[in-house]
Amino acid sequence: MSENKISKNYENMPKLGRMGGGQQRFAPTAKPKDTKGTLSRLVKIYMIWRKSFLLAVVLTILSATASLFTPLLLGRAINTFNIKTDLIDTSRLRVIIIELVSCYLASWLIDTLNGVLMTKITQKLVKYIRFEFFAKLQKIPLNFYDTRAHGDTMSRITNDVDNISSTISQTTTQLIASIFTITGAFVMMLILSPLLTLVAIVSIPLFLLLTKTIASRSQKYFLGQQQKLGALNGVIEENIVGLKMVKAFNRQQTVLADFDGINQELCNYSTKAQIWSGFMMPFMNVINNISFAFIACVGGVLSVEGTITVGVVVSFLTYSKQFGQPLNNIAGMFNNIQSALAGAERVFEIMDEEEELKDKSGVQELTNPKGEVEFRDVSFSYNTGRQVLKNINFKVNPGEVVALVGETGAGKTTIVNLLTRFYDSDQGKILIDNTDIMDISRKSLRSCFSVVLQETCLFTGTISDNIRYSRPYASDLEVKEAAKLAHADEFICRLPKGYNTIVTGSTDNLSQGQRQLLAIARAILCNAQILILDEATSSVDTKTEKEIQHALLTLMTNHTSFLIAHRLSTIRDADKIMVIGSGEIMESGTHDELLKNKGPYYEMVISQMG
Repeated sequence: MSENKISKNYENMPKLGRMGGGQQRFAPTAKPKDTKGTLSRLVKIYMIWRKSFLLAVVLTILSATASLFTPLLLGRAINTFNIKTDLIDTSRLRVIIIELVSCYLASWLIDTLNGVLMTKITQKLVKYIRFEFFAKLQKIPLNFYDTRAHGDTMSRITNDVDNISSTISQTTTQLIASIFTITGAFVMMLILSPLLTLVAIVSIPLFLLLTKTIASRSQKYFLGQQQKLGALNGVIEENIVGLKMVKAFNRQQTVLADFDGINQELCNYSTKAQIWSGFMMPFMNVINNISFAFIACVGGVLSVEGTITVGVVVSFLTYSKQFGQPLNNIAGMFNNIQSALAGAERVFEIMDEEEELKDKSGVQELTNPKGEVEFRDVSFSYNTGRQVLKNINFKVNPGEVVALVGETGAGKTTIVNLLTRFYDSDQGKILIDNTDIMDISRKSLRSCFSVVLQETCLFTGTISDNIRYSRPYASDLEVKEAAKLAHADEFICRLPKGYNTIVTGSTDNLSQGQRQLLAIARAILCNAQILILDEATSSVDTKTEKEIQHALLTLMTNHTSFLIAHRLSTIRDADKIMVIGSGEIMESGTHDELLKNKGPYYEMVISQMG
């Protein structure tokens, strides 16, 4: 397709203001840039491998030292030619050539070893950052994921960390070598000719001014580039996951326009970042060439006057190149460094997020829990100022089956989230077996629950692995028995590889109902004392639902159970039914008791029966 046709297609797309507001959702947040702090943190991580790093520094210095001797040897080689007598000191020249070749070979060998060493260090560093980042994701409260685009978070652990990796591997030794070379070349220049050195350092203020000007302009564009890249990944991720819905509602053009808007902003940021950073090299070359010309002119005059020899001038010119070349290298690495620091800032932003509150010292480990649950004056709000639950009080005896019913958004799932400590209550106490859950370790607390959530989650692996997720060391026979109890065995056996069939969390090789049966089998295998079913049969047909209910009756025997459901058939046999509304318990009792009250539950039953 031609460029003109593409442009016309873009022009015909719907403009912003459409549902979804992709660009608004992923707009970069204003945040101060802490380049020094970010760099300092990277160096601290580097210091974990300080021995290897110090060896790399030593090798870099040795290589730079070998390189520093070559201009001096070149000058001496030229001085072996006597202008007055037109004679060459061949024996001395032969020795100098051997020394020059030795310096070049030593430099090459050291650089090769150093390259291998730095590659290993860099990959260890990237592995460390990725592990720490992923470990952090396990510790961050769930409300973080409720407010962040998953694609952006994934972009940070992949694109941003890769950015850090490629930059570090390319620039670390170059920066060290450049600093040492600049210092060494400056010292050698002073030794050879202080006057010519004075001419050479005129370029330094120009270089500093250029670097400061370009850095201040380009840094914000590099940060914007990384943010927009994360936003773009967010749009891609959510639209691939929801592709069926996109097609079902004919939203392809709108989605494409969303993508185009963010892609255009990414293009703008990237273009400006590359343009500003691209100014560095041409200007540096101009400064270096002007400096070289001045040194050559002054050196020529001094050699004609006999103040210094031609060999010294040649050595000095070579050192001036060595003095300017590292500055050029730094200029060449400039855009990579800026981009990597922007990426590192985004990585550290996640790693600085507040974690879940740690268990208090002296927390208890629950052994053989009975399953008694009590809420005392529990209140909770996801956002400050808007309470989802208000002074909730109830008690569930061991082995009881409690159904939570109410309108969508009434707070049913929130009660379960507080019980499992996915969130912590704002006030009040939640007790299990008369022990405040805040005094129980999270690991011990969550081992008390078998959970089937409304959104079924499977992981990449075999069906057997997914059922065994709740008890990793369960035998194949136990897995099969759990599947039979959940009425999943029949469809599993029809699959080409049975229990060894590979499934993933995102593919559609299983129906939603089949996925839910696997989740129920997982909960059955866990066999914890407290069972939580959050709309566990919402995606299965009526016949299968009845079969599962019979299985669940067996499972719920002697187990405290919380059922969140809308279907009357699921909840009518519960020992206690609690109607939740406006963040409060509106009424509670058995099915028959609530029907006699003719309150909210009665109205719900009548509406379902038509």
